[in-house]
Amino acid sequence: MLFYDSIGPNPKVVRVFMAERGISGIPTETVDIRGGANRQPEFLARNPAGQCPALALDNGAILAEITAICEYLDEVTPGVSAIGSTAEERAETRMWMRRIDLNILEPMANGFRFGEGLKMFQNRIHCIPLASDDLKATAQEGLTWLDGLMAGKQFVCGDRLTLADILLFVFVDFFAGIKQPLNPANQNIAAWFERMKARPSAAA
Repeated sequence: MLFYDSIGPNPKVVRVFMAERGISGIPTETVDIRGGANRQPEFLARNPAGQCPALALDNGAILAEITAICEYLDEVTPGVSAIGSTAEERAETRMWMRRIDLNILEPMANGFRFGEGLKMFQNRIHCIPLASDDLKATAQEGLTWLDGLMAGKQFVCGDRLTLADILLFVFVDFFAGIKQPLNPANQNIAAWFERMKARPSAAA
């Protein structure tokens, strides 16, 4: 296998996931997305979406999208699953991944792309600068909603650390430094964030 890595939260989700699962030894190639290497024909032939990360399998197939890559690695490597060991656990994890992705991560990321990241993204995707502040507010509303559901829970799925936690942590951590800080009033999320940040995988 070959892992196509880059800067940004999406590839880091996979790196943190691999660290949590104890997956090592996969060769890595760093793609210069600032320079637009991911939009060149050579990379587009591998991933027509022109995004990082991507994972080349030994049979030549290419997987993209962070959840697909992580779920594949979860299935083909030994160890305790970070998705779930039963159908119910896996469904619960995927339910929260979907909610977190749609209600928090997508508006958070697009708030950045249409705002602070506009110079980088304006010639790559359709950007709506006027929507930046509203998208950031939507992400914060999603975090406040989740905060109310995290009372008494160690992780999003109770006492299980899952890919849902990894997704949320990496994005919140990344964008907190780019004008989307955590609201300190969300004490449950703040405590969860500190627990996640203290894990060795956070440095992946």
